[in-house]
Amino acid sequence: MFADLVRCETRLYNALNESLRERHGIVTSQFEALRFLRDHPGARVADLANEFAAGVGAMSKGVDRLEKSGWVERQANPADRRSSLLVLTGEGVRLVEAAERTFTRQLTEMLGNGIPDSSLSVVAQVFSQLRGTLERDRVGLPAG
Repeated sequence: MFADLVRCETRLYNALNESLRERHGIVTSQFEALRFLRDHPGARVADLANEFAAGVGAMSKGVDRLEKSGWVERQANPADRRSSLLVLTGEGVRLVEAAERTFTRQLTEMLGNGIPDSSLSVVAQVFSQLRGTLERDRVGLPAG
């Protein structure tokens, strides 16, 4: 089961990565970060790191690249001067909206070709429950 789970994730991620790169000039990890920032206004780098179970340093470097591309701005955090709030620029909003259409269309197609409609909601529920348990128990977070 583990091998199937990991290989499916890798193949889906790679296929989505290629489509996003080809159509929008971004990769899947950038799309996911932009989508998270769109859906969580005022998020910080630490919030991104927590969501994606990544190190804060690595996530900060990723945000630096998004900022350099003109898709994200850092704003002073009035509640904590040690951190910044991350905000999508107008260009970032347009990019994530367009990329989301590509992402959703391709993911729907790939899942529809591999999982019968009657099973898809069950699969989604199982993964949601597993993710919730792993997050609740703080499993798989990077050290430091």
